[in-house]
Formats: sequence, structure tokens, C-alpha cells
Amino acid sequence: MNARELDGHKDPIGPVVEGWTPRPRPSRTVLEGRTVRLEPLSVAHVSDLFAAYSADAGGRMWTYLSVGPFASETDFAVWIGSIVASEDPLFFAALDKASGRAVGIVSYLRIDPANGSIEVGWVTWSPLMQRSAISTEAQYLLMKHAFEDLGYRRYEWKCNALNAPSMKAAERLGFTYEGTFRQAVIVKGRNRDTAWFSVIDGEWPAVKASLEAWLKPDNFDAGGRQRRRLEDFR
Repeated sequence: MNARELDGHKDPIGPVVEGWTPRPRPSRTVLEGRTVRLEPLSVAHVSDLFAAYSADAGGRMWTYLSVGPFASETDFAVWIGSIVASEDPLFFAALDKASGRAVGIVSYLRIDPANGSIEVGWVTWSPLMQRSAISTEAQYLLMKHAFEDLGYRRYEWKCNALNAPSMKAAERLGFTYEGTFRQAVIVKGRNRDTAWFSVIDGEWPAVKASLEAWLKPDNFDAGGRQRRRLEDFR
């Protein structure tokens, strides 16, 4: 329907969302890919994750997160224990299928079944999965599950507007930048302006096609290096 439809007062109104019903909430399910397995986060993942995160000796990966770095595995285990039962955010551990070890954390959050909107966040990739097929496939699996299995119509990504790598990652994956909320929150005592990105359901088929093309095994050489960039498939 035309987005410029007029109501009885001749004011423009949005199109009717035909047949819309609230979407189901995501559950603690397993999402299986070729290189990565996403499974509900549990305390059983603590040792693997702490070892993977310890590869970041300087703690730079925690700069824009509201927690970390952690001085000890015990401190890290306390944090994991505090979030595993959360429903929103709903946390997953990312397991490298080659090693069978947990190498990162990610979540769904700001889950809004009534309006079909959901965000991906807490993207806490260790150096063992940064800039890899594992990290891209994990994002693909979460996006696919939200749009195709759960029927959501809006998929969000938000980050600190100073976090250039996260901004670049969102754009690489096919998200559209929507703007920056100034002085949105305070994180670790510092101001954070928050950049907003999204993919909507009408864009998902094209985003999905580019991700699936990039993730094909023949797009990688024997050393696991990409032959073509994700952007080249768009």
C-alpha cells in the first residue's frame, strides 16, 4: 500500500501491516552453522571463554563494553553467572566448530515482540574469532533466525559512536545507519553517543544472499583467507 495514503483528515499515514500478530520471543535454542555453533550461554563455557579472551592481553576488546576487562577467571565467572538466566538480553556462546571451544558471546536484546523489533548486541568476540568467517556466520545465523524463524520485521545494531570497528562491521554486514543519539547513556563513567543501524525484513533477502555467497567454502583459500570481500557480493 502507498506509504502516502491519507486519513480522513488528509494527513499522510503509514501503510497497513497486513495480518500482523505479535512475534514469539526468542528461546534458548541452538543455531548450527558450518564454522560456528551458537548455544545458550552457561557457566560451563567460562573456562573456554576466559582463555579465549585472555588472548587480548591489553584488554582492548572491553573498551566500549560496560563490563571488563576481568582480572581473574573467578571474577569473569561471577559475571557469567549473573547473566546466564537473563531473558533480555538473551545470551549465546559462540563455539568454533573446528576446536569445539567457546570463543565469544553475543545476545539478542531490546526484544519487542509486539512490534517485531529485536537487537543484536553484547558482541564480545575474542581475538580467536575477530575478522573471521566464524564471526560473520554467527551474525548471519542470528539474523536468519530472527527474520525467518521468528518473523521479526526490524533487526537493530547499536554501538558507541566512537567505536569505528563496530560501525564498520555493521555496514559490512548490510545494516543501514540511521543516526546517532547524543548523550544517550553513561558507560564506565563516560558519555556515550549511540549510533543506530538496522536491517528491515524487506532488505533481508538481499542481505542474506550476499552473506551466503561470502560464506561459501570456495570463497576461502587453504589458509582460510577470503577471496572476495562481503561487499563485493552486494
